Amino acid sequence: MATAKRVRTATINRDTNETKIALTLNLDGGPLEPSTSTSNGSSSEDPTAHASQTSKSQNISVDTGIGFLDHMLHALAKHAGWSLHLRTRGDLHIDDHHTAEDTFIALGQAVKQSLGTISGLARFGYAYAPLDEALSRAVVDLSNRPFSVVDLGLKREKLGELSWGRGYHACGLFEGGQ
Repeated sequence: MATAKRVRTATINRDTNETKIALTLNLDGGPLEPSTSTSNGSSSEDPTAHASQTSKSQNISVDTGIGFLDHMLHALAKHAGWSLHLRTRGDLHIDDHHTAEDTFIALGQAVKQSLGTISGLARFGYAYAPLDEALSRAVVDLSNRPFSVVDLGLKREKLGELSWGRGYHACGLFEGGQ
C-alpha cells in the first residue's frame, strides 16, 4: 500500500511593531494554499508583486518593498524549486533593517515548519552556482543555530535600496561588506 506523500508547506504571519509579514511556502513547488488577507493587506494573488512568476511547477510572488531583496528571494525560490508567497510591510521610512531581518526570521520559521522533523536529512550541504561574472557558493547547516555569514566583499553601502555594511555587521546578521 502506497503512503501519501507529505506536503511540505508552511504559512507564517509575523506581526511586530516594525513589520507585518504574510508568508506561504511549499518546499516542493506546486500550488500554494490560498491565504486570506492579513493585517498587512496581502493576499495569495498579488499581480502587482515586484518579483512574481507562475508556471506549472511553481508560484512565486515576493514583495518586501525593497527591490533588490525581492530579486534575491525570487531567485532563491526559483532555483530551490519552491513556491513562495511573501509580502512584507515594514518601517522603510526609517530604514530597511527590520524589514530585511524580520523577513528572514519568518522565512527561517517557514522552512523549519515545512521540513518538520529533520531526521533522515543530511545535516549540512553546499552548492556552487556560476553566475554572469561571479561564482556563488552557499553552505547550509540545519543545526538550529540562528546565524548567517554573508561576505560579498562590497565596497559600497547599498545594493539597490538594500543597505549593506557596518549597520548589519553590528547587529550580528551579516559579516563582511566594507
